[in-house]
Amino acid sequence: MAKILIIYYSETGNTKKMAELIAEGIKEEKVDVVIKNVEDTQAKELLEYDGIIIGSPTYYGLPAYQIKKLLDESVAFHGSLEGKIGGAFSSSANIGGGNETTIMAILQAMLIHGMVVKGNSKGDHYGPVSIGKPDSRVERQSKAYGRMIAQLVKKLK
Repeated sequence: MAKILIIYYSETGNTKKMAELIAEGIKEEKVDVVIKNVEDTQAKELLEYDGIIIGSPTYYGLPAYQIKKLLDESVAFHGSLEGKIGGAFSSSANIGGGNETTIMAILQAMLIHGMVVKGNSKGDHYGPVSIGKPDSRVERQSKAYGRMIAQLVKKLK
């Protein structure tokens, strides 16, 4: 059965809530999902999953250092993540606070690993974003993102 790992870092709980919402969407597609705080995740665990979704709050337009550290450590497995499905999401305090640049930084690392990422022509194009506490729009976008990633994982697995 297909398996997806959601990794997040969350200082305020907003990014964690988004991870939980994305997981709900994945479960609707009957795909196994594991949610882990980045601080409880080792880079070698990435090898065990068909899909990997990473979420971070936005700090100065970039992912939290805990996320960056995991991505840096994943270099040890360069080439081994080829063909896996990747995705990203972010939260910030302000509109224009760097959500998209944070997501793009995560997706760039995934692309360098040879992972497959999928955009969305509706809503949050690069991955779900939240300004402050996730609201009903973020809930819809996050669940839909989980479903979309799960469908792609099932299709390509």
